[in-house]
Amino acid sequence: MKVALTGTPGCGKSEVARELKRMGYRIVRIEELARNFDCVIKEDDEIVVDIKKLAKEFAKTDFDGIVEGHLSHLLNPDITIVLRCNPLILKKRLEKRGWNANKILENVEAELVDVILVEALENKNVYEIDTTTRSVEEVTNIVDRLIKGKDTDKFKPGKIDWIAEVGDKIEEFVSF
Repeated sequence: MKVALTGTPGCGKSEVARELKRMGYRIVRIEELARNFDCVIKEDDEIVVDIKKLAKEFAKTDFDGIVEGHLSHLLNPDITIVLRCNPLILKKRLEKRGWNANKILENVEAELVDVILVEALENKNVYEIDTTTRSVEEVTNIVDRLIKGKDTDKFKPGKIDWIAEVGDKIEEFVSF
């Protein structure tokens, strides 16, 4: 089974993937997968993935595991799990990483308006988990249960509305 663990940077994908690996799941980062299939383009010292080529190559495989990364939902997985985080908290997490203001704003805006979730909805079996106040262990257990077909109704998309939740605090996104 091909599982995508996706979400805006800073939502907890890498930490959850590490825990899932400890549980015995096969985990591959999308960058590693792209390198293995020669689908990496170097651009201004950043890695750019040729996602269309990678999706075609990945479809030919019998991969059984989890692909972790903010583009993994574009690989037509059997299950897509989108990790979500309140944009106000996400902004703080990305600031701690030392990201520049433009990169932070781009990612926070993407989370605010559900960019990854909307893209992921092209797939079947899509779930979303709010990681804002949950521990890594709790999110990992939810992901494990979703992969096993449990609690799927609890995490169907459409329950998270950051615009309604953030409300008047929206100016905090542009004040760097």
